[in-house]
Amino acid sequence: MAKKGKKRKEIRRKLLHKYRLVILNESTFEEKISFKLSRLNVFVTGSLFIIGLIAFTTLLIAFTPLREYIPGYSSTKLKKQATELTYKTDSLVTVLNYTNKYLDNIRMVLRGDIENNQINRDSLFEQFKIDPSTVDLSPIREDSMLRAEVALEDKYNLFEINKEGEGLVLFSPVNGEISQEYDAQIKHYAVDIVALKDTPVKAVAAGTVIFSEWTTETGYVIIMEHKSGILSVYKHNGSLNKSQGDFVRAGEVIASVGNTGELTTGPHLHFELWNNGNPVNPADYIDFN
Repeated sequence: MAKKGKKRKEIRRKLLHKYRLVILNESTFEEKISFKLSRLNVFVTGSLFIIGLIAFTTLLIAFTPLREYIPGYSSTKLKKQATELTYKTDSLVTVLNYTNKYLDNIRMVLRGDIENNQINRDSLFEQFKIDPSTVDLSPIREDSMLRAEVALEDKYNLFEINKEGEGLVLFSPVNGEISQEYDAQIKHYAVDIVALKDTPVKAVAAGTVIFSEWTTETGYVIIMEHKSGILSVYKHNGSLNKSQGDFVRAGEVIASVGNTGELTTGPHLHFELWNNGNPVNPADYIDFN
């Protein structure tokens, strides 16, 4: 025990023993500065200095742009830009897909054709038809009155009721005799209206011109987009009065009857109606007489 106590005293003495650090003038040996130090003071002071240096370096790296030079760290600004570019890319892809689909519909209208994989709505329930001979189809008086009332209200004036409950009123683009009617079996998705050359062709409803150009097969063509996904198409015109992007009011002159294009046989208007990418019979909604 005495030896251990003696050893501890010796260690304490060495740690607390005072030393004098003197700075002298080399030429005159004049004492300039002196410090009284001990091993314990030097150890504590050095440890605190190292800890402070580590803390200062950590703060400097964490809260200044210097951290960007350390492998593994990335710039906050670059992260923000990358996130914004990701969102913009997703938005552009969505817009591009929508635009491509929209252009495909326009090409389909110009070709006068529909995709093979589209459902033929007229024959959707063909397999579920019932033999008429087994059903009494004689109309009752109330049914006849209702049919007449609906036909009077809807025929030639309301194309389709949209979500807001408003009807799209369609007017005749030109008056004349129909030389060829709508026939989906032969892919004639239009009515051909015979009229004198240079007769004004009017817009069937208010809308925006989305196509106004010359085509080899159908001559001067103008296509208008209306609300509720309705497209009206006017082909074989003699001239065009409106350009792409123009807003047109209902009944406004947009072209003149002509005989242009390889598929024409005389002055007439080839008129089509498309509803959300599907052709419909214009004669069901417009009186051309």
